Amino acid sequence: MRVALYQCPPLPLDPAANLHRLHQLAMEAKGANLLVLPEMFMTGYNIGAEAVSTLAEVYNGEWAQQIGRIAKTAGLAIAYGYPERTADGQIYNAVQLIDSHGERLCNYRKTHLFGDLDRSMFSAGGDEVPVVELNGWKLGFLICYDLEFPENTRRLALAGAELILVPTANMIPFDFVADVTVRARAIENQCYVAYANYCGHEGDIHYCGQSSIAAPDGSRIAQAGLDEALIVGELDRQLMIDSRAANHYLSDRRPELYGALNKR
Repeated sequence: MRVALYQCPPLPLDPAANLHRLHQLAMEAKGANLLVLPEMFMTGYNIGAEAVSTLAEVYNGEWAQQIGRIAKTAGLAIAYGYPERTADGQIYNAVQLIDSHGERLCNYRKTHLFGDLDRSMFSAGGDEVPVVELNGWKLGFLICYDLEFPENTRRLALAGAELILVPTANMIPFDFVADVTVRARAIENQCYVAYANYCGHEGDIHYCGQSSIAAPDGSRIAQAGLDEALIVGELDRQLMIDSRAANHYLSDRRPELYGALNKR
């Protein structure tokens, strides 16, 4: 499966402009099977609680319908970040996956909120571990800060995830996460990790770019720099099989030793 990541500066407070560039981008990414966009792609990330509340949409709202049409026209699946409003009025930092037929496959809500900015805008997602199938690959989902908790990636791997999608809005000075943590999560869980970040500025945030696709052996099969880029990587199932044969992290676990972790 060919996976494309779009690293871009945010276009805050302008869903129409983001849909327009997504349409152009999806047509450019023909040949890929999946396009992954950054965290809160539809609205920008650093926009404040009032704007998030005003712009948030339900998971099957107008954005989902328009992106479904784009996905169907371009013939690829799209994973995009957006603010989700639920029927009970909660607002979540969410990512939704729509397949190449325009059908919604998964909606995931960020579970670990980063600092005052996240907590001022969103509720934390619940205890869901969604793993869905796309083009014969099992996909899991995290959003930005979620990746920095190893338990999150491990439970997805144990649930069968072979590729973990991570829409991100990671900023300086935390660029070591893009450089080191992404590859560490891939090798320690013997899966691919696709990390789609912003670049440029948004308010007082300076995004660190460095979007990448890390392989189960810790190598990178696609890597962006600091500027806007569309990168593509080909998932290799044999590489994953060979890496799992050489590295036995999942089968060598001793869960009986880790019970105390849940009591702290």
